[in-house]
Amino acid sequence: MEFRTKIAPVPAPFSLSHADRLLVMGSCFSETMGQRLRESGFRIVQNPFGVVYNPASIAQALRRLMQEEPFQATDLVALDGLYHSFHHHGSFSNSNPKEALNHMNAAYWQAVDALKESTHLILTLGTSWVYSLNESGQVVANCHKFPAGQFNRHRLSITDIVDDYSSLFDRLLEMNSRLRIVLTVSPIRHQKDGFHANSLSKSILLLATDRLAERYSNVYYYPSYELMMDDLRDYRFYADDMLHPSALASSYIWDHFSETYFSKQTKEIAKQVQQVRKAMEHRPFHPDESAYRRFAQKNLAAIEGLILSEPALDLKEEKAFFERIIRGR
Repeated sequence: MEFRTKIAPVPAPFSLSHADRLLVMGSCFSETMGQRLRESGFRIVQNPFGVVYNPASIAQALRRLMQEEPFQATDLVALDGLYHSFHHHGSFSNSNPKEALNHMNAAYWQAVDALKESTHLILTLGTSWVYSLNESGQVVANCHKFPAGQFNRHRLSITDIVDDYSSLFDRLLEMNSRLRIVLTVSPIRHQKDGFHANSLSKSILLLATDRLAERYSNVYYYPSYELMMDDLRDYRFYADDMLHPSALASSYIWDHFSETYFSKQTKEIAKQVQQVRKAMEHRPFHPDESAYRRFAQKNLAAIEGLILSEPALDLKEEKAFFERIIRGR
């Protein structure tokens, strides 16, 4: 007898390949999955505004990308010696306003190009609670520890999200008709809201994403939330804070995602790329030894074989790494 409810992966009506271009945006769960996609050799642009939790700010970011309107000094706000943007996560904040803008706009223009060229857009929604500025009504992606009195906190409704994203998806698909959109709800719980409020928030996101997937033939739902809540229903699958998935849980969800969206060939290529990148972490006690050079030659041959099997792979950095070892540098 198994004391677990398993959610079996159901192959999607399309497959992801290494020739695809991916744009991944949303909550910190998207960081985890995005990093695994990158480590598996996929061409991906990830969270160009940093981690963004609420659907209104994610939609706002995507519209800004379509407008091709870079950020200006007027988009910055200062607090405690740092310059922030209400469109961005705090990882973009900087004590130098010029450097802050340069960082924001470098990521911005990369994402503008990615959105035009992407075959797949993966969006992870974290919470339906939003903060908006009292003065302008603008929903912010991050409050950056500004005084709470400057914001109004409210919860989006299902209709708010569906209407906002229907308008957004219409524009996106007009711009890029081949785009497939994968929606998922982050399994990470927001304890500060209280667990009842968190459940209500997630329920709104689940119902909204379901309606959008029903409305659009090229919008799909991936059950990362259900995998954590119903399949891995045990605190041993949580990190120490008991809110975030553990490394083991993330690996389980990644394997489920792979079974859902990857062909057999794609899974094998991803596995081989992961092995090459793991080999790059190897540090011998005596790096000048001939054995280490043979190790590098073996991995270089593996890289060349991978490129032959999938020309779309970008493994220049990995190739250069092992070539330096062979040259003794």
